Amino acid sequence: MTETAAVAAPAATTPGRLSHRQIVVILSGLMLGMFLAALDQTIVGTSIRTIADDLKGLDLQAWATTAYLITSTIATPIYGKLSDIYGRKPFYLLAISLFVIGSLACTFSQSMYELAAFRALQGLGAGGLMSLAFTIIADIVSPRERAKYQGYFMAVFGTSSVLGPVLGGFLSGQKTIWFTEGWRWVFLVNVPIGVLALFVVAKVLNVPHERHNHRIDWWGAVTLVIGVVPLLIIAEQGREWGWGSQRAILCYAIGGVGLILFCLVEAKMRDAALIPLRLFRNSTFTMVIIAGVILGVGMFGGITMVPQYLQIVKGQSPTAAGLLMLPMMLGIMIASMVSGQITSRTGRYKIFPIIGSLFLIAGMYLFSTVEVDTPLWHPLVFMGVFGLGLGLSMQTLTIAAQNAAPPRDMGVSTASATFFRQMGGTLGVAVFLSLLFSTVGDNIKDAFTRIAPTPAFQAAVNDPAV
Repeated sequence: MTETAAVAAPAATTPGRLSHRQIVVILSGLMLGMFLAALDQTIVGTSIRTIADDLKGLDLQAWATTAYLITSTIATPIYGKLSDIYGRKPFYLLAISLFVIGSLACTFSQSMYELAAFRALQGLGAGGLMSLAFTIIADIVSPRERAKYQGYFMAVFGTSSVLGPVLGGFLSGQKTIWFTEGWRWVFLVNVPIGVLALFVVAKVLNVPHERHNHRIDWWGAVTLVIGVVPLLIIAEQGREWGWGSQRAILCYAIGGVGLILFCLVEAKMRDAALIPLRLFRNSTFTMVIIAGVILGVGMFGGITMVPQYLQIVKGQSPTAAGLLMLPMMLGIMIASMVSGQITSRTGRYKIFPIIGSLFLIAGMYLFSTVEVDTPLWHPLVFMGVFGLGLGLSMQTLTIAAQNAAPPRDMGVSTASATFFRQMGGTLGVAVFLSLLFSTVGDNIKDAFTRIAPTPAFQAAVNDPAV
């Protein structure tokens, strides 16, 4: 990984044409868009059970998440390539519009099938919100200054990640709000924020774009869908179907064939490829992608599993569990802000993902020591350590990916980093939830078997108060 951010992409952008005030104004619109995407990753999780019960589709609830995940993941590299050709603004406006329309449609869902379809539409917008925000900042800010401004994005990410579970739990817990079922506000709340973001971006995002004429890699997009969709489906549904079931094996086979075809198409398309394979000749870019996958596994796995522990083991409500995630989010925000300021002043960032990795390893080890009777403040401290690791790693890897690619590939390199991080996140959530639900039942059974004969247990069973 390059040592100095300032020399990695000297002529990529137009940093001298915009003042700090102009950048902050543009940043406000981008942060609103990112807030939408980040909030939706967490707000639905705590309310999906209530939604599924109301729509009488408890066994179909996973598809609402899977549909969103599939379309957002597939759309990410497509947004990156098209924005390199035609400019960022029209596609960022398109992403916000699709997200708002999808959110509004979700509000009127009458079945889980409808909700899954509308979530897929919402995901088409979400795929561009986060990656294009990072790309636009890379267009208007010098490499050395990017870390400072991207630190604001991490603050938004952290805030929405705390607010999401709390807001989702609160809204889904209300029977009605203004004559509308409470859970429908989980999606409806996106609409005014999205409309505001649409207005701000349309008004302030006026950055010159130098068009790069490429063929559009439609076959790459098709083969990427064939390769990734079955793998995302099995990642989400594997523990229910069985990892070795016929449906799982079929998904593995189709996904494998699709990925091979994708690589062949990308090699043939060369510079016009959706994800140009030449980028992987750069060792820094390749390392960033590998690290991004691993980071995605840890980040999304941790954000998913910690609330499960707080609710299942500690008996916290979804709202309380969301609030108790605050130490992790504070760690993300503090580390990203501090590392961004240091990078801006010194131009050096290589050390941060190394230190961040050590924090992540330490955090995961500390979480492995947590037991049923562990005091609550222990996992809160461990969350802070884990959050510091994420904050030091996330934005630094994005900057490294941007600096490793030529200026004309800024959109595609940023989108690729986001794409592979999302793939890692999907894998992490699937694996960790599978481990949880495949072991928790037997562990509970074994625990009851051990304590059932004891006098204390028998006394508790016969106590009317208990």
